[in-house]
Amino acid sequence: MTVHSDRNPRRSASNALPLRGGRFLLVVVSILLVAVVLIGRVTLLQLFDRPFLQNQGDARTLRHETIPAHRGMITDRNGEPLAISTPVVTLWANPQELPEDGIQQVLLAGELGINLEALQARLERYREHEFMYLRRHMTPDDAQRVLDLRLPGVYSRPEYKRYYPAGEVAAQILGVTNIDDQGQEGMELAYQPYLAGHTGQRRVVQDRRGRLVRELGVVREAQPGGELVLSIDQRLQFMAYRELRSAVMDNEADGGVAIMMDVRNGEVLAMANYPSYNPNNRAGLDPQGLRNQAVVDVFEPGSVMKPLAMMAVLESREFSADEVVDTSPGWMRIDQFTIRDIRNYGTLDFSGILEKSSNIGMSKLALQMPDTAIWEKYSQLGFGLAPGTGFPGESAGSLPAPIRWSRSERAALSYGYGLSVSPLQLASAYTAIANQGQRMSPSLLRLNDIPQGTQVVASNTAEQLLGLLETSVGPDTGGRRARVEGYRVAGKTGTVRKSDASGYSQTAYRSVFAGIAPVSDPRVVTVIMIDHPKAGDIYGGAVAAPVFSSITGNALRLLDVPPDDESIN
Repeated sequence: MTVHSDRNPRRSASNALPLRGGRFLLVVVSILLVAVVLIGRVTLLQLFDRPFLQNQGDARTLRHETIPAHRGMITDRNGEPLAISTPVVTLWANPQELPEDGIQQVLLAGELGINLEALQARLERYREHEFMYLRRHMTPDDAQRVLDLRLPGVYSRPEYKRYYPAGEVAAQILGVTNIDDQGQEGMELAYQPYLAGHTGQRRVVQDRRGRLVRELGVVREAQPGGELVLSIDQRLQFMAYRELRSAVMDNEADGGVAIMMDVRNGEVLAMANYPSYNPNNRAGLDPQGLRNQAVVDVFEPGSVMKPLAMMAVLESREFSADEVVDTSPGWMRIDQFTIRDIRNYGTLDFSGILEKSSNIGMSKLALQMPDTAIWEKYSQLGFGLAPGTGFPGESAGSLPAPIRWSRSERAALSYGYGLSVSPLQLASAYTAIANQGQRMSPSLLRLNDIPQGTQVVASNTAEQLLGLLETSVGPDTGGRRARVEGYRVAGKTGTVRKSDASGYSQTAYRSVFAGIAPVSDPRVVTVIMIDHPKAGDIYGGAVAAPVFSSITGNALRLLDVPPDDESIN
């Protein structure tokens, strides 16, 4: 049986054409709609969301960079630099961007000057972080050699590093800064806000690797720190340090201090400490060398206090310098304590008491004075009070209040025991003798105007004491080694037993000398303290007085002070 289909192939083909055309039209319309949507979205973004998009884009290319402010310079009184800031480069890295290729890490470690294993250990430790220091404070040339490797993830940052031209000579006065250029000791710490300055800021364009593409402008200018001018004269400081170091080494001492003050205004012209350290290279630093012993350390001064106690005696008007005191037999018993002189000096006038440094003579004078007379004079001279220099940790010393004092305590105070002072306080007290009775407060900064001193004794009393102290360094005295050729000098020696928890040592001493020059028109007060000399001599006249002579003589000549010793032809 034959079956006939009613479908016409030609008619079926013609019916499919509209369907295909409809699909094509649908595709075209869809594309057009998508295009319209995209164009509309772009238009909306450009018209309404442009600030947002621009900020997002800038955040990925624009940066605000810190402009470092260099720390203010510290100079001596004549403008010679004592502390300056030099530009350096710090390299840092993003550990997540650094290459793991061993050869590149070898190259990086080599240019950084560090051990490869150490570098790899650090990279591993900071692997999850985006910041780590590679090396701080490199010279610009050394840093550029690292940057020339063009390693991804390595970046640079400009900084400043402190440099001290005088090295160990003035280290304790100046102090130091840390690696972030912040003051940690000395004047660097005392004047940190003034010296530090304020950082600036600039806008820059960087590429994806953090490299500078273009600088867009400065947002805030950096403000450098202020310049600090010290009272120190670098020439005198160098000489003082040289002579002090030589004396400490020659006498096999533990250390020493030399300080020189201008009697006219209280400016500290030199302040040397030994041991010291090089602030530019602190490897193997001895912590003892950090201490400015002239300001922060104290000691019992001993016989150098006798002229200051005698100041109170003369001021009382109950005694004259010509009166004699019987010191026989060279010792005396007070309150179960025995006070001794080196030998029996017999009868001594005031000049003899200072020249022979008689403990018996001073004790007998003190015990005839009102109970608090010497204590009050010491207080007026600044003992027991901070000097007020602003130096970090400056010591006030110790001047015990006269409550229920025993006779032995009153006697001990007159020959320099029972109180503690700093070398700076001692120098300041001696300015009262050198400056017509006016004590000058010490200053570590150069002064433009002469400050008003504190009148602690009548000018004629101060002049009388100056004459007595000149006799104490005469040719046949224990202080004769303090004499300076061409100049008249005055001063007093001291030899002090060191004390500890168990009492006074029988073998450890401090050798001290405090002096004034020139006598005709005093210009400087110099105090020398040598701690625990062990080479043989222990007396202030043998150990400390020669240091005074060298330092003071050189200083007077450098300061163009005319000679006043008419006995020199």
